[in-house]
Amino acid sequence: MNSTTRRRFLGTTALVGAASATGVAGATASSAQGRGPAATDAGPPVVPGSVQYEDLSRGVNRRWAGTPDWIRVPRTTEQVVAAVQKAVDSGRRIAVRSGGHCFEDFVSGPGVRAVIDLSALDSVEHDPRRRALAVGAGARLGQVNEQLFKRWGVALPAGACPTVGIGGHISGGGYGPLNRLHGLTVDHLLAVEVVVVDSSGRARAVIATRDKNDPRRDLWWAHTGGGGGNFGVVTRYWFRSPGAAGADAGRLLPVPPKELLVSSVVWPWDALDESSFSRLLRNYGAWHVAHNGAGDPESDLYSHLAVFHRSGGAVALNVQLSTQRGNPERRLERFLAEVGRGVGVAPKTVERGRFPWLLSTQWAGFADRPTGKRIKGKSAYHRRTFDAPQTAALYRHLTRTDYAHPGSGVLIAPYGGQVNTVAADATALVHRDSALMLMYISEWTDPAEDERHIAFLRDLYEDVYAPTGGVPVPGASTGGAYINYPDIDLRDTSRNRSRTGWQELYYGGNYPRLQQVKKRWDPRDVFRHALSVELPGLRGGRR
Repeated sequence: MNSTTRRRFLGTTALVGAASATGVAGATASSAQGRGPAATDAGPPVVPGSVQYEDLSRGVNRRWAGTPDWIRVPRTTEQVVAAVQKAVDSGRRIAVRSGGHCFEDFVSGPGVRAVIDLSALDSVEHDPRRRALAVGAGARLGQVNEQLFKRWGVALPAGACPTVGIGGHISGGGYGPLNRLHGLTVDHLLAVEVVVVDSSGRARAVIATRDKNDPRRDLWWAHTGGGGGNFGVVTRYWFRSPGAAGADAGRLLPVPPKELLVSSVVWPWDALDESSFSRLLRNYGAWHVAHNGAGDPESDLYSHLAVFHRSGGAVALNVQLSTQRGNPERRLERFLAEVGRGVGVAPKTVERGRFPWLLSTQWAGFADRPTGKRIKGKSAYHRRTFDAPQTAALYRHLTRTDYAHPGSGVLIAPYGGQVNTVAADATALVHRDSALMLMYISEWTDPAEDERHIAFLRDLYEDVYAPTGGVPVPGASTGGAYINYPDIDLRDTSRNRSRTGWQELYYGGNYPRLQQVKKRWDPRDVFRHALSVELPGLRGGRR
């Protein structure tokens, strides 16, 4: 794997990615951060012609460029309330940006006239009154990892890409390398502060918690996987692991491994035929199905199998595991042997080493921000390993000779473990019985090639899931899709030919409950986008 290929693979893997109960339940927005004389001084809005406008009207995905009338960069919850009120009073449609990594145009669509950029709300603090760790919704994952670990020696089981904003990441569920060991990020969510708009059009900030006696608990629940941009503007999260006791901040969240063994190996495409390719994918999936239980001795092992078009040169496997469990070198070799059994092609080691935990979060080139990239993404959960028609479809498209682009393919990662110990209705994220998470993705730079790359990814995805109408319908083999990798094609009945709508693919049986939360907290449908939760009675109809 040459250096350019390695950077692309590692950069793409990055896109795959907490007071006593009584005290929190009684909290209101009066405890919001930033009170004082400066709390209402947000500075002038960014408008067309402002020097910042070009930067702030776009996210990471360069397919989209917004044209809002104004962009606000609030530093306090009060300033967010004021910005939302201005937009509502003037009839401007609102969108919210945290890190700007959305695959679709939810923030940059032509109907969006007011953007609230949360990047200045990036504090990471210990809240002793709530016995929780509080994180501003504009903080980036790299910053959160660093602050939590350096100051208190703890970690959130969140995504790996350091430039992703925590605002949308948490709202969609929060998936990352520590999930099989410690569950999803939202499994540690204690409370959320949200700016909402009532039926009269009044904006206000409220705090909702997981306390069973909290009258606002439904709003907390909706932010445990209901997706961003649905109910209001999140300004802050509080985290405390279930069962965590005491006031010591170092005991409120999981302690990460002190050291990780990390490895990258590749199987050259030139050495793989359809049979060996199929065996490799089926082995990888079978291993994770076999080791999918909570408390499995290998639950600390996390990997990405990057299966991109053969023009990239190789199928790559990135692995990390704790050095504090058994013999890490032997465990790694055993895993690689099982994945490679019967493939007939020995993998080539590209890199291997031991790294302390915080450094390991940066090891895999995760700091590479995909500047200038145009992106299309799709997702799928798999409950079983790959079947023969699925691997045949993947091989057929990834070896096409009429299309050669190394930035298109699928990233396969483990799921389950501790994630699957939580009931499907305990959080808004319903996916609690899968073994694998797949992200289909294409990245490119030339706008003239948009149609070509999007068409390839659509054909690949729809062929893999052709027996179920071109989408991963929940069933024996597959388990739906992940809202943090949004894909508007799932709304299109010419592409989604199943009888399962996007609502079920993303939310399963939790969707009607999310609609009721929407009705209570956003009755005017102020916060909306192409895949946002619909008000009851509007299913499949609006926009």
